[in-house]
Amino acid sequence: MLTNEEVAQTILTQFGEAVSDFDDPYDLLTFSTTRETIIPLLTYLNDHSSYRISFLTDITGIHYPDSAGNEFCVVYHLHSLTNNFRLRIKVFLSGEDLHIPTASSIFASANWMERETFDFFGIIFDGHPDLRRILNMEEMDYFPMRREYPLEDATREDKIDALFGR
Repeated sequence: MLTNEEVAQTILTQFGEAVSDFDDPYDLLTFSTTRETIIPLLTYLNDHSSYRISFLTDITGIHYPDSAGNEFCVVYHLHSLTNNFRLRIKVFLSGEDLHIPTASSIFASANWMERETFDFFGIIFDGHPDLRRILNMEEMDYFPMRREYPLEDATREDKIDALFGR
């Protein structure tokens, strides 16, 4: 049975300073890496003879507008079906440079997930075979999951704060 400590130590030994911020919230091994290291890391985990972390569960994005230099995060969730082991990898990106290499050559399922992440967050997956909007209209000139707009419409007059406990 794989343990978070064992896998974390192996990854740290293999990739050194390119991986950091190890944690295990809810017993889910979580760590960060760089855009330059993500593809070699995913390849290593997929090809590892005993880990067999070969199922890409999800790729998504997160927008942290107040985190200067790390405004965006691409999150990869991976699973070893053989060992029933899961892990999460984060790659932080600057809002000025939203490029990251595609993982579609390693995991075929990354194709759709990367398109969805591009569609909603505007993160560009370099080398993707067909990076275009998948759920929203091509004419959209914004990315709806970015936190660039107020949560409420300040011009609405039908909302009385007292009715909402404010």
